[in-house]
Amino acid sequence: MTTSTQQQSSPSQTVVQAWFAAHEAQQADVELATMTDDVVVIDQDQTYRGREAARAWISGASREYTYTTTVLTSGSDGDVTVVTARLEGDFPGGRADLSYRFRLTGDRISALIIGS
Repeated sequence: MTTSTQQQSSPSQTVVQAWFAAHEAQQADVELATMTDDVVVIDQDQTYRGREAARAWISGASREYTYTTTVLTSGSDGDVTVVTARLEGDFPGGRADLSYRFRLTGDRISALIIGS
């Protein structure tokens, strides 16, 4: 997977940038380091609670296909950082625009909800 990102609009979004970079590089330990111990990840109607469940998600579903990610927009919705990204690859349909909703606790991700 490769990621092409545009400049994020706020220095407070550094952890989100770090997550995307680690996700692109398939660096599970670095990706997990951006998350709290009790992180909740929701992706494809599945909920993963805690770091070990997040590790399983990182190692499994998010690595099932080869794709590129291009960040289209980034902003905030209250205390949630919202990133819209286009994925293109060898998954069914070949292209999808997804919304990544990051809730932060301090400087780490405490929740990530991925949807279309």
